[in-house]
Amino acid sequence: MGNVVKIQRVERGQTRSYYLNFPAALADVMQVEKGEEFEWLLEDKNTVWLKRLAPKPQRRPPEKTRPDM
Repeated sequence: MGNVVKIQRVERGQTRSYYLNFPAALADVMQVEKGEEFEWLLEDKNTVWLKRLAPKPQRRPPEKTRPDM
């Protein structure tokens, strides 16, 4: 699944910032909560990873039950 976003550049006097909007659909699937902390990890000039600092437990798919034989 891919989500295309544009990075915004804001300059105020001597400072500049870059902003990235996180798609709501992606945040919902990841169950992101307000105030959660993430870390950017730079792999190379073209790849950046976003890592949740306090991982949530993985959801396990429901187990299939075998009919009694």
